Amino acid sequence: MPLKLSLKPGEKFVLNGAVVQNGDRRGVLILQNKASVLREKDIMQSEDANSPARRIYFPVMMMYLDEAGATRYYDEFVQRLSEFMGVIRNPEVLAECVAVSKHCMGREYYKALMLCRKLIDYEDQRLGNVAPGVPADRG
Repeated sequence: MPLKLSLKPGEKFVLNGAVVQNGDRRGVLILQNKASVLREKDIMQSEDANSPARRIYFPVMMMYLDEAGATRYYDEFVQRLSEFMGVIRNPEVLAECVAVSKHCMGREYYKALMLCRKLIDYEDQRLGNVAPGVPADRG
């Protein structure tokens, strides 16, 4: 099934490891086959992996973007997820952690990334980084 991306003017995304930027008008891109695509808002720089949940997200993102080299990032992912799960007591969040792990083991990295976003939102609310009810990725 094709993937349709609606792009804002100037929006960047990563396509199979290459950074691509849309031109000065809205655009639509249709990918006809499987590819690793990550929008600008979902790309995290290493220096932004500055909290426990973000330190889970980053290696999962790297496994998604570099599937051939995923084993390089897997050990860090396992360590960070184990640390996070060791301090969490919320059963729903723990279930999401297990689901992230299952998706990674099944090489379904994009699904794992979207669940990691929920972990980041949970962490931000618990740490007071955003007001309750306000999405953590306000843009």
